[in-house]
Amino acid sequence: MRSLARATEREERNILKGLAAGVVGGLVASYAMNEFQVLWSKVSESLREQGGEQGQGGAGGGEQEPATVKAAEAVSEGVFGHELTKKEKPLAGEAVHYAMGGASGAIYGALAEFAPSVTAGAGLPFGTAVWLLADEAAVPALGLSKAPTEYPLSTHAYALVSHFVYGLTTDIVRRAVRSLL
Repeated sequence: MRSLARATEREERNILKGLAAGVVGGLVASYAMNEFQVLWSKVSESLREQGGEQGQGGAGGGEQEPATVKAAEAVSEGVFGHELTKKEKPLAGEAVHYAMGGASGAIYGALAEFAPSVTAGAGLPFGTAVWLLADEAAVPALGLSKAPTEYPLSTHAYALVSHFVYGLTTDIVRRAVRSLL
């Protein structure tokens, strides 16, 4: 019985279905992450107002443009020879955010097909890995943000918790979509 279950499980593994489920999961999770960050910012602002404090939001970004906007500018200028207008920047930044979310989800979905152990922890380790590799390593290395040591611990905590939301949502949606394919 056990070997039959393993054989059936192997036959059901499908990288394209895993990729598709992962993309959907990653895109939905990117939206959930955005909504979580909006909520976090509103709660943080409310708490600051109640405490009479002035200062930056949970992300600690100040006047610096988001890394997604900087990446969009680099792509737009480098690939298309087009300098983004002030009006285009927010939408282009969102496009980068969703492209990254969908691509990361696709990788997760494909890996889940052949190494199901990557789904242990309901996507939280995945979200942590995306945070560590993207936010903490790649983004600063590409010059899209300051070095991690230049941000307060609260900024790292905000980003990590945001990626927990991303990872958990990616996994939940990926599993649901994959069960339908």
